[in-house]
Parts: sequence; structure tokens; C-alpha cells
Amino acid sequence: MASNTTISSDILVMEGFNISPVFKYPLFFLLLFVYFSLLFSNIGVLLLIITEKTLHQPMYILFCNLSVNDIIGNTVLLPRMMAHMVSAERFITYSQCVAQAFHSHTFGSAAHMILVIMAIDRYVAICHPMRYSSVMTTRAVIGLSATAWGVSLVLVSILIGLTVRLSRCRSVIKNAYCDNASLFKLSCEDVSINDIYGLFFTVLLFSCSMGGIAVTYFRIALVCWIKKNKELNNKALQTCASHLVLYLIMLWSGFLTIILHRFPNYPDLRKIAYVLFHVIPANLNPIIYGMQTRLLRERIIHMLKRKVTPT
Repeated sequence: MASNTTISSDILVMEGFNISPVFKYPLFFLLLFVYFSLLFSNIGVLLLIITEKTLHQPMYILFCNLSVNDIIGNTVLLPRMMAHMVSAERFITYSQCVAQAFHSHTFGSAAHMILVIMAIDRYVAICHPMRYSSVMTTRAVIGLSATAWGVSLVLVSILIGLTVRLSRCRSVIKNAYCDNASLFKLSCEDVSINDIYGLFFTVLLFSCSMGGIAVTYFRIALVCWIKKNKELNNKALQTCASHLVLYLIMLWSGFLTIILHRFPNYPDLRKIAYVLFHVIPANLNPIIYGMQTRLLRERIIHMLKRKVTPT
């Protein structure tokens, strides 16, 4: 039972997943495989784009943003979660928990904004191909990327800042990871400001994200319908379908995590939704974008052939 006594200890206990001992190690190795596969694919795409001069183009800067975000977001979450999964003692310091929550929320908000920029990039490429090189310049894409990261850092800093000001009367994180809601639930103070700003943060992020994606895709669909060009339609379908599927997966897993915070009777479902929010897009992004982007696909195939062909 929670009391109003302020706790000064810096050590917190993670509730973690309620896993049967029979499934503990199989799930650990499954997550380990997922983590290594996303590291391998995302770092591979990053190194390829950095080393290949033909890929030093604005569109591939967006791929780099996505890969860096996926690597950081999952590295902050998965290793500690896997360690707690097989350990009898699930301890974390308050400062480490705050850092994990900060990086986790930054990952989520930056991912939404980067995908909006990618939708804008696809809109210009499909609807205004003759102006693409003058509109989506390297400078413009770097500026948009910096804005996405900057806005995410500012919004998340305020979110976490409002939480760390609170005193703590509990020491158990009722979750398998640290996020803002789990942190402010440690307090017995009035957290209405946290709830209000958290709602503002969520509404702003999702409305900008969903609005940006909806407007760009509506414009793309409208141009394709008006022009009735088979080649244009195929190009739009090829480049936009995968982007939209990945966005919807991320959107609904994020929605599910937020909604289930209000329903404490389904703790494991919330935890699973949050893990899926991190790992599914991070594994699919380099595969889908890598294989659907012609120049990047050609460089990957060329490198693979060079590896397997004897000299």
C-alpha cells in the first residue's frame, strides 16, 4: 500500500514481465536475436550510405535519421529489459530510469516526425518530379531533420522535467521499462500538470503526425487519380504502401500503449505493445526501404555478390 512518506533512496524495483520460468530463456534469446538483427541491418544501411558517394543524396539522409533513431531507441530499451528478464533482481537507479524514459520518448516522437518528412519527400518526388532536386536539397533535408530532432528534444525535456520535480513515495516501477507515466506514478503529489502536459504532448504529436501523413497521401492520391498515369501510379504504390504500413504499425502500437496505461488490468499487453512499437519498425525499416529504393537496393545486391563471388 502506498504511503505519503517521501522516499530518498535512488534504487527502484522494476516489475518486469510476468513470465513462466519455462519461457524465460526462449523469450530472452528471441529478443536477443531481434535486437542483433535490427542492429546489423540498420548499421549496415548506415555504413553503406556513408561509404558510397552515389548515396550521398537528400533522401538517404532521411534513411540515416531513421536508422540512428531505431538503433538508439532499441539500445536504450532492450538490453536492460533482457537482463531483467533472466534476473531474479530487477533494480535500476532513478537517474537511469529517467534517462531511459527520456530516450524512449525522444525515440517515439522523432520517429513520427521523421516519417512525416519522408512522406513530404515522397510527395515532392511523385507530384513534382521536375522540382524535386531544387526543393528537397541536402540543406533542406538537414534543416528538416534538425527541426524534427530539436522539437522532439524540447517537448520531451519539458515532459520529463515536470516529472523529476516530483517527490517519490513509491519505489516500484509497475512496468518492464521506464517511461514518463511509470515515473510520475511513483509520486503521491498532485500530478494533474503532468497529465495535462502529457495529453497536450500526445495530441500535438499525433495530430501533426497523422495530419501531415494524411495531407501528403491525399495529395498523392489526387494527383494519381487526375493524371491516370500507370507508371506514376505504380511508382506511388511502390514507394508509399510500405511507408504507410510501417507508419500504421507504429501508430497503433503507440496508441495501444497510451490507452492501456489507463487500464491497469492489462499490464502485460501494454508492455508487449511498447516492445512491438520499438522492434517491428526498427527491423522492417532497413529491409523495406533498402529493397524498395532502387539505388540502395542495387548497392546492397552488388555488395552481396562481391562477398559471395570468389576472387
